[in-house]
Amino acid sequence: MGGRFHQESVAGLFRNGWQVWARICNGPVVLFSNSLASNLTMWDLQIPALIKAGYRTLRYDSRGHGQSQAGEVPYSIEMLTSDVVGLVDAFDLKKVHFCGLSLGGMVGQMLGAMHGDRLISLILCSTTAYVALKETWDERIESAQKNGMSASVDATVDRWLTKAGQKRLSDQVEKIRHMVINTSIDGYCASGVAIQKMDLRETIRDISVPTLVLVGEHDPSTPVAASEFIHERIASSELQIISDAAHFLNVEQENIFNDTFLEFLNKNSG
Repeated sequence: MGGRFHQESVAGLFRNGWQVWARICNGPVVLFSNSLASNLTMWDLQIPALIKAGYRTLRYDSRGHGQSQAGEVPYSIEMLTSDVVGLVDAFDLKKVHFCGLSLGGMVGQMLGAMHGDRLISLILCSTTAYVALKETWDERIESAQKNGMSASVDATVDRWLTKAGQKRLSDQVEKIRHMVINTSIDGYCASGVAIQKMDLRETIRDISVPTLVLVGEHDPSTPVAASEFIHERIASSELQIISDAAHFLNVEQENIFNDTFLEFLNKNSG
């Protein structure tokens, strides 16, 4: 499946028996990885700016999210990272810019440490290298299994967008609610186990590619301190804190995010 595509949807079986749903556009490749309880459309506000700047964008629904199959459970960050390598191979891509948010950023950390030769640069958004309060994930997984995804919608919106952002971006709030409700319970819970068991605190020391760490000033899920820790451990990184934003900083502060993102890509695209 190499070559050039323009807004084509692609489904196929990659390594680990995983069927993926992906979309790729023309230009140098920027690969996007979505957060927990979302899908590839969470990056819709970035695509026009990147295409205009001449980049090719490849987005996929993470295992058990959107239109991608859940496959075997539970998951691990290593498994989800292997999925990305399989996707890159399937499109016959030598190297990509990788951008992941939250769960996608956790995958990005492992990818940068273990497969840095496949990366031009790395953008880690609203993420963490370790989860200390593991019982929180026991509660979220139990709630999803007993009550379905709709039970967590309100709390998720409150974590992802500030109150001011929710008032200003009513259309995006509805989109977020739709993504959360339509996430596979198996995919959500299996990904939650991967997050719960993850510990990348030492692993990320091995990242040597140019790395941009982005975090929202008011992110309650992966706070500024978590990004500061990642920045301190990755010698090749720079840190940017985006004001007036929570977890979904690419949505809440679209223009600032896109400008910062593009400046970093242009600087590291040779």
